Amino acid sequence: MQTFDATIFELAPVAMWIEDFSAVKQQFDHWRAEGVKDIRAFLKEDMARVAACSQQIKMLAVNSKTLELFEARDLAHLVENLSLMFRDDMLESHVNELAELWEGKTEFNSNAVNYSLSGRRLDIQLKGSVLPGYEQTLGRILLTTEDVTAREDARRSEMQSRRHAEGLFEYSPVSLWVEDFSEIKNLIETVRDRGIEDFRVFMDVHPEFIRQCMSEIRVIDVNQATLDLFCAPDVQTLLHRQTEIFRDEMEKPFREQLMDLWEGKLYHQREVVNYALDGSIRHILLHFAVLPGHEDDWSQVQVALTDITARKKAEAYLEYLGKHDVLTKLHNRAFYMDEMNRLERKPLRPVSAIIMDLNGLKEANDQLGHDAGDALLRRFGEVLNSVASLPNHAARIGGDEFAILMPGADNKAATAMVETISELLHINNQFYSNAPISVSIGCATSKDGETMEDMIKRADLAMYEDKRAYHIDRGHTVDAGHTPSVRETARGLTGA
Repeated sequence: MQTFDATIFELAPVAMWIEDFSAVKQQFDHWRAEGVKDIRAFLKEDMARVAACSQQIKMLAVNSKTLELFEARDLAHLVENLSLMFRDDMLESHVNELAELWEGKTEFNSNAVNYSLSGRRLDIQLKGSVLPGYEQTLGRILLTTEDVTAREDARRSEMQSRRHAEGLFEYSPVSLWVEDFSEIKNLIETVRDRGIEDFRVFMDVHPEFIRQCMSEIRVIDVNQATLDLFCAPDVQTLLHRQTEIFRDEMEKPFREQLMDLWEGKLYHQREVVNYALDGSIRHILLHFAVLPGHEDDWSQVQVALTDITARKKAEAYLEYLGKHDVLTKLHNRAFYMDEMNRLERKPLRPVSAIIMDLNGLKEANDQLGHDAGDALLRRFGEVLNSVASLPNHAARIGGDEFAILMPGADNKAATAMVETISELLHINNQFYSNAPISVSIGCATSKDGETMEDMIKRADLAMYEDKRAYHIDRGHTVDAGHTPSVRETARGLTGA
């Protein structure tokens, strides 16, 4: 090497090597004579061939940067410890270098892993160039090994973080969607540029704008929990059948979502109703968030859907229990009281009421057991449920006491209802002839200026008269002078 070249070599800021590959060239010639055509396959077939080539390379010179990088005292120290530096999967990357030299290329590069003499792992970017005049013999090749460990560590860290994020996304137990809302942002900004200030009124006047925004949502990705939630076999099916999932009243919550976005609320949540592809309902808690770094264009938003169907069913059942009698499936006393108070406040008149009391329930409980008594109550509840449709309400207001409230019904309608109950009860008793149901019934229709309480008292008194007649017909002793007290007749209102 000329003095000028030697100076550049020594002062270069990267590790540089001068190596003699002439023995490798001779080995190539030998293999060609034996008929080797595909050098890559030939070398990979037996990695010992790669090792044999590597051992025939002679190291002629290295610069000080090389000694510093590999922590060697001098060239001799470096050569003595080559097995520590070039090990593990180094032979795999060496295949590519040998293959390019075999193919007559005078330059090559690769990425590899080396080790310093203290055992420190080094990611290196290797570049090689056959020096001019040595193309036929490969007697002089200049190699540079740039330490790219920091870059590769950053790349590995980024890849690990990405895999971690992808894992969290894919295996999250919550349905996750990554969507592109950039076109929606453009549409909203177009409306704003037109000078619209009241966006809610604008959407009221232009409901097609909401549907247009819905059509502009682009789904980027969904996770497995999403497919499970909506009973979709794969992503393609889910996306193709989105109209089956987001339907009916979905425009209303989406309208509110657009309102939030208009007001700059890039993170919000609300409850919505979706449907699985099998048609079953899904009550969903929707969390919407524009992902960090995308606040200016909304090109990536995350929508998390938490299935709260079980919670909603539990809430609905608790609400049902608060208003219904579990045994008869009729409304309970609490609902009856609320309905009475509501009707008292409303101007709707007339209102009719039917008060009913099962005959012989105590005897059935005493003689046959409470299961037999419960069966009678359950059967009578079925009868009343079959006749009481809105706006009428049937309720169990005591152990064996029942009532039907009929808003807007006159005396004729109330009488017709009593006849219908009697007919259905007769049919029911034919199927249960060994345990017939007997009921005392009284009804009343409100008069002008009469309170609901007074009307109920009249119906209650009529029921007691019917019960008195029932006992007389059966030869029971009845106190002819006894009239139910105000406390007794009003117990449906007062709860006494």
